[in-house]
Amino acid sequence: MHMADALISPAVGGAMWAATAVTTVYCAKKVRDELDDRKVPLMGVVGAFIFAAQMLNFTIPATGSSGHLGGGLILAVLLGPYAAFLVMASVLSVQALFFADGGLLALGANIFNMGFLSVFIAYPLVYRKIVGSDPTRTRLFTGSLIAAIVGLQLGAFGVVAETTLSGISELPFGTFVAVMQPIHLGIGIVEGLVTAAVVLFVQRAQPELLTRTAQRQRLGGLNLKPVLIGLLGVALVSGALLSWYASSNPDGLEWSIAKVTGSEELEAADADVHTASADLQEKTSFLPDYGFRNGSAEDANAGTSLSGVVGAALTLAFAVLIGFVLKKRSGSAPSRE
Repeated sequence: MHMADALISPAVGGAMWAATAVTTVYCAKKVRDELDDRKVPLMGVVGAFIFAAQMLNFTIPATGSSGHLGGGLILAVLLGPYAAFLVMASVLSVQALFFADGGLLALGANIFNMGFLSVFIAYPLVYRKIVGSDPTRTRLFTGSLIAAIVGLQLGAFGVVAETTLSGISELPFGTFVAVMQPIHLGIGIVEGLVTAAVVLFVQRAQPELLTRTAQRQRLGGLNLKPVLIGLLGVALVSGALLSWYASSNPDGLEWSIAKVTGSEELEAADADVHTASADLQEKTSFLPDYGFRNGSAEDANAGTSLSGVVGAALTLAFAVLIGFVLKKRSGSAPSRE
């Protein structure tokens, strides 16, 4: 569900960038107040896991479409909403800057659609309400499944709203929303099952992590090694090997655009702004589309594996760097009564 720049106008793209920037600053302040040594590596590892998981496009049967994990709800459940938003911003920024996945002009919108709507709406208003104060395995499974579906439905609707506000006449609101929401319902069910599997794994490996995160408590004293090793191992296997077998079908957004317009891509209306964004992205993306630039078909798997490992490592580094910077600022900030 990564929007390309052609789907969004400079005005809407700029507004979404501003909204994302304000949210990022706010989240950074909140994370600084509750961060500890245990949470910093957790942010990095979970971020790497989400990056690798997003490379695994899965086929939606009988549609000719595919989908991939969004991961916003997983981040919120394991990290809390504020740290989750920062990590999702890191994931999507790495994808856009270094792998040309999603446009730079549309980056603010992508962070909002895949991050904000899941961590600040689906997580507190759906997941937390279902799980409640008694997080049994049944409640965790149900909450994960339903909240993941709601988050993806909201994100899909966000794409429709942003293209409408951008004046993309090829994608009329009624027709576009009638195609986007059903296909992302199918994708959301798979995401919900994966999310539930991750949450139940963590509940078994270190249940106190879920409790403390839900109550916004520090993680000091918790043994997080089983969680860190498990998620990092899955991230490496997914990024380096399983990504070879990702579906080549168009994702839900591309499929929906094709259903409405007959083409998976649209031409940008504002040549100057969109061209400048594309030129910058071409300079920064050293593994565009998760492969070697001008690589041959024989190099495809090697390029994909390298992209998976490098992308996960970059995301881990970005998230950990954010954590260390905020922790340092927290340590230097005056204490409050």
